[in-house]
Order: sequence, then C-alpha cells, then structure tokens
Amino acid sequence: MPNIKSAKKRVKVIEKKTALNTARKTALKTAIKKFEAAAAEGKKDEAAVLFKDAVKKLDQAAGRNLVHKNKAAHKKSQLALKLAKLS
Repeated sequence: MPNIKSAKKRVKVIEKKTALNTARKTALKTAIKKFEAAAAEGKKDEAAVLFKDAVKKLDQAAGRNLVHKNKAAHKKSQLALKLAKLS
C-alpha cells in the first residue's frame, strides 16, 4: 500500500481506468461475436448493421490504445471478408 498521497491517488485513478478499459474491451468482443453469429446464420441485413457497429468499436479501441491499430485493421479486414461472402 502506498504511503505518499500522489501514489495513493494514482492507485485510485488506475483502478477506474482499468475498469473502464475492461468494459470497453468486453463491449468490443461482444460486438464482434454478434456480427460473427449473424454471419454464420446467413442474415445479410442484420450482419451489415452489426458489421458497422463492430468496425466502429474497433476504431474506438484502436484510438484509445486498447488494441494495436494494426490488429484493428486486420480484424476489420477479416470481418469485411466474412460480410462479402454473404453477398
């Protein structure tokens, strides 16, 4: 446990940020899974809407450094291929 006041504050701030980052990562994974489920079932219209949401969440995560920008680009490319195969 830290003794210095600024170190105590850092612990609190990091706990809040960690919780927020965890929630954002979970939301990203959920969006991707929803898209993949719709794509697996062959629902084109629903998959297109979910694709937009997943791409948006990937861009936001890359912007906040939750995932690397190259990983986000790779994942978006994979999702786009799955969407194109439905058409």
